[in-house]
Amino acid sequence: MTDSPNDSQDRIAIIGIGCRLPGGVRDHRGFWRNLIEGRDCIVPTPADRYDTATLASRDRAKPGRLIGGRGGYIDGFDEFDPEFFGISPREAEHMDPQQRKLLEVAWEALEDGGQLPSRLAGREVGVFVGAFTLDYKILQFADLGFESLAAHTATGTMMTMVSNRISHCFDFRGPSVSIDTACSSSLVALDLARQSLLRGETDLALAGGTLLHLAPQYTIAETKGGFLSAEGRSRAFDATADGYVRAEGVGVVALKRLSDALRDGDPIHAVVLASGVNQDGRTDGITVPNADAQVALVQRVCERAGIQPGSLQYVEAHGTSTPVGDPIEAQALGRVLGIGRQPGAKCYVGSVKTNIGHTEAAAGIAGLIKTVLALKHRRIPPHINLEQPTDAIDWAALPFEVPTRAVDWPAHEGPARAGVNAFGFGGTNAHV
Repeated sequence: MTDSPNDSQDRIAIIGIGCRLPGGVRDHRGFWRNLIEGRDCIVPTPADRYDTATLASRDRAKPGRLIGGRGGYIDGFDEFDPEFFGISPREAEHMDPQQRKLLEVAWEALEDGGQLPSRLAGREVGVFVGAFTLDYKILQFADLGFESLAAHTATGTMMTMVSNRISHCFDFRGPSVSIDTACSSSLVALDLARQSLLRGETDLALAGGTLLHLAPQYTIAETKGGFLSAEGRSRAFDATADGYVRAEGVGVVALKRLSDALRDGDPIHAVVLASGVNQDGRTDGITVPNADAQVALVQRVCERAGIQPGSLQYVEAHGTSTPVGDPIEAQALGRVLGIGRQPGAKCYVGSVKTNIGHTEAAAGIAGLIKTVLALKHRRIPPHINLEQPTDAIDWAALPFEVPTRAVDWPAHEGPARAGVNAFGFGGTNAHV
């Protein structure tokens, strides 16, 4: 992925935020309250998703069983007013709830940014959405007699529609792209949206990601892959970390070129200096991260931004709570965040997954929204569930701290600066 040469104009403003996240979160204000209070929003899997009492087992290898039985879940996952969006109830019945929630959250992101969707109709507005799992497709296709498949099943269940549904509903004419790079999908979406804005093919873009849990198959599959926590708690960087906890989330940000946002008097939550994407290549296994690739990506993005990695005061880590991934990411950040860092200049690293779990395709955007809010409030929320830092990380050698309580933003020269990491389990990394 290429960028135009970096200069002071290559800046993107985040003007609007919409989200649905665990802990009863319906907007970014509620999200911030949960974060700054250090709330753990992981709960037992609700019965309206699937029956974990029957499916749960302590034995990861037991066929057809899942481990943990806990997760992060959003409220009102099945609520939707189709007529508001000009959709018939019959069509809405066959629409993946991920499409439904994305319509609501996209509307709210535009509204938060002072944009009227009706005035954007027919314009070159881009939509870039990350998605990963398609539980509703599993449910729709479960009838082996195929009698439940109807006229709206194809448009209601296919991956492409997570972006195309928004563009069609709002009559947006810019690029409309659905992206699957697993857990980095939503930050890759933001990178593509940023490039589209800088190329001038769009004047406004939406970027985000979605994940809802409606069927147990993916959770069972991830249990068998050894990714999930048997305890059902997210303990990134802790000695007892035993895997991640799956979570639901839908998040969208509205983006404009900074010069346009300033000209138009738009609200500006934060400014994106640069972003980038790369790949781990051949590692010991397709899901095993590559520290060298992570370091190279952060360095490249900081170079595009015209800054030193050592000038970052905070990094939102991917922090999956896996015994393999956490030490690799911590050591990679340790290598890169010391570059150009002034003596005594503080830096913190944390992960929102300790609060809400791993929202997979929406994980990057959840971490980005957290980081934007921390920048706005000049406070860094606590990284929870860190009781005994793992010995697999040489903490004394690292140029950063993991805050276990809320802390003020570190003293700094120039603008407050932060980075956000996201890694896909197939090796696609993104940094903003």
